Amino acid sequence: MSEDLTGRRLGHYRIDGVLGRGGMSVMYKATDVRLGRKVALKVIGEHLGEDAEFRERFVDEARNTSAIDHANVVPLYDFGEVDGLLYIAMRLVDGSDLASLIKDGPISVERTLSLLGQVAEALDSLHDRGLVHLDVKPANVLVTSRETSTEHVYLADFGLTRRGATGHRTRSGDFLGSPTYAAPEHLRGEPVDARTDAYSLACVLFACLTGRPPFQGKVPEVIQGHLNLDPPKITALVALPGAVDEVIRRGMAKDSKVRYATCKELIAAARQALSQAARQEPPRPAAPPVQYQQQPQQQPRRPATQPAPGPGEFVRLRPPVPIGSSAFTAEKTSSGRKWVLPVVVGVIAIAAIVLAIVFLSSKGGGGGGNTPGTNGPQITVAPRDSGGGSTSPTTSSRRTLPSLSGLPTSG
Repeated sequence: MSEDLTGRRLGHYRIDGVLGRGGMSVMYKATDVRLGRKVALKVIGEHLGEDAEFRERFVDEARNTSAIDHANVVPLYDFGEVDGLLYIAMRLVDGSDLASLIKDGPISVERTLSLLGQVAEALDSLHDRGLVHLDVKPANVLVTSRETSTEHVYLADFGLTRRGATGHRTRSGDFLGSPTYAAPEHLRGEPVDARTDAYSLACVLFACLTGRPPFQGKVPEVIQGHLNLDPPKITALVALPGAVDEVIRRGMAKDSKVRYATCKELIAAARQALSQAARQEPPRPAAPPVQYQQQPQQQPRRPATQPAPGPGEFVRLRPPVPIGSSAFTAEKTSSGRKWVLPVVVGVIAIAAIVLAIVFLSSKGGGGGGNTPGTNGPQITVAPRDSGGGSTSPTTSSRRTLPSLSGLPTSG
């Protein structure tokens, strides 16, 4: 369906713009002019509307789905046909779809488990009512953060939802759904049940953790992958615990009896397998083998109080000294003997002065007579009175030692 209905009226809905396009329908943003309410309006392609079998199934399953009341299921407001066009009116979710979130690469493990846990709740609710969604894919998982403090998920697009029987095909043999996330029995037109949706949810889990669907290429190649090939190992694409490969292998088993019985069981197994990586953001690509290179030897770290040597400076490192050697006491011993040398020098100097004085004294005594220049001061001595008359005083001289230089002599 290529015609753009923007600006036109479809019954009591005014079409305001295109939200997205798929192989079977176009999703429009519209306004219910009766209630003044914004809605998401899905208009089915004209070529499908002409198929009587599809029209019958569409009306039947739309009625069944509109009766589902679940927090993670987009409410269906209305469905009908106008001018040969089938439409479904549902709640307009202010957010984005999961396909937009993973188009640039994988999202975190924790976020994946949180979002898909809500999808699992919605799918199991459908299965409890005997319904199978048959079109579980990232584009049908709507994510909004405008309604709660955390991200809230709505499972959308119940145009193919039906009670179990055979996979959805028209009388002309056209497959209805997305082969990228379709289970083998759905592709072959065989009976489907809750494990068919569980297979598709395992494919979505693979896409969230790796940023790509399990099988890529042209449509025939993708279909052959789902029918005949084992799913690729997640650990070959991203760095995650190896236990997740077993979860994907069982979730995408060709035999539906081998798969997890419910969608919640699938997500619980994934949560356990990824418990060690649940806080990583996001999964890292698997690293190639590391080629180790010898690291340059680090220079010894100098104490923080010493400035780093500038260009051209050399640092002299002292070799280690054995414990108990004299090197540990040398400083104490030398500092204790700093006074010895000055004392010895002083003693030698005094001894030299004394010897010089003795030498000069002996030299002066060998010169004979009393010379004025060398004699000391004369002292008048009174004569002894021997009992007689008076006597005249006599003069006696006393030789003195030469005076030391710098010392004054008495007059």
